[in-house]
Amino acid sequence: MVETQEIELRGHIIDSGIMMQLMDRVMDLGGNFEILVFEVGKKKTDTSYARLRIAATGKEKLKAILSEVHRLGARPVEVMDVHLVPAEADHVVPKGFYTTSNHPTQVKYNGEWIPVEAIEMDFLIVVDPVKKTAKAEALGKIRKGNLVVVGEQGVSVTYPERPREQSTFEFMHGTVSSERPSETLIAQIAKEIIEVRKNGGKIAVVGGPAIIHTGAAKALASMVRNGYVNVLFAGNALATHDIENCLYGTSLGMDITTGKPVMGGHKHHLYAISEIMRAGSIRKAVEKGVIKSGIMYECIKNNVPYVLAGSIRDDGPLPDVIQDVMAAQDAMRKQIEGCSMVLMVATLLHSIAVGNCLPSSVKTICVDINPAHVTKLMDRGTTQAIGIVSDAGTFLPLLAQQLEIQSQAAPGKK
Repeated sequence: MVETQEIELRGHIIDSGIMMQLMDRVMDLGGNFEILVFEVGKKKTDTSYARLRIAATGKEKLKAILSEVHRLGARPVEVMDVHLVPAEADHVVPKGFYTTSNHPTQVKYNGEWIPVEAIEMDFLIVVDPVKKTAKAEALGKIRKGNLVVVGEQGVSVTYPERPREQSTFEFMHGTVSSERPSETLIAQIAKEIIEVRKNGGKIAVVGGPAIIHTGAAKALASMVRNGYVNVLFAGNALATHDIENCLYGTSLGMDITTGKPVMGGHKHHLYAISEIMRAGSIRKAVEKGVIKSGIMYECIKNNVPYVLAGSIRDDGPLPDVIQDVMAAQDAMRKQIEGCSMVLMVATLLHSIAVGNCLPSSVKTICVDINPAHVTKLMDRGTTQAIGIVSDAGTFLPLLAQQLEIQSQAAPGKK
């Protein structure tokens, strides 16, 4: 028995490749489609509209196909109100609950489309009928009686469209390459950062300890000092080795200048942690003059918030490290709010963790020497990211240099 369903797409569905993706997914899943209406925008700013009939053998196959194309922004021609079921207990949700993507989402309730607040991938949607609001919530945050969206009925997703302004994110959207001209690309990223700051946007950096090991700490510290970083996400390692570098000139016991091991240097990171514990916190160590330079020093001096999330591998850890992983998640989400751009450098696990919390509208750049790390970030849902295969020790100093050059060349600067 062949089952059919009519769907529609609106927006810049041609130049963003959404129409082609939809047709590919339907065929890959063993279905067929028939284009019933296709109205193409006549001007660059005009949107397009398409109505298609999706066909598949059996209800279950059709349901699977419709679920896939739903994520691309397709929705039934006739949309009913969202289906809500109360949670029977804390953390216990109805079967078949809707799970979110990180794309802008709306739900239809009492005939009105309501935007879903705090959108994040792999969350549920809770509707408040009194306030007429909808919010994405983590499974662990669901409380008894919360009205949870079940199924895809009444849910609409706005799939990201290719930006029309000339930018790095226009020609590199969702790609990973080490073949691109590095200095040219870094200059364009610097231009994006300056533009975001000019427009009052918030810039986050997610950093790994390789930033210190490769000698790029001074570059990142200068970016913090000059206002190009509004929040730092990292783990115990980056902060520890940054402080080790400040106190002993080493990272993992290696002399930063020469790259050679220092006698007894393998204990330096533990000495660094001990000094911060003695002071009470990183802030107190800065205030007491124990720490006089580095990334964490600049964060304290310039009131740049940071979230240091703990790991089972941590030494110490530093007193500033949040050891409860759920509390660390909440702290990250609080600081992510309002971010326009995120720069991830040399840290796979923290990049994926922060990426999972980001709406798809946030410009995201992932830099890592291992191309597999960049690909994994995208495979886990952060599809808006562009990937740059580069060493942190090469990338960050060039970026800091470009920021300095371009800021000095701005109108009104001499």
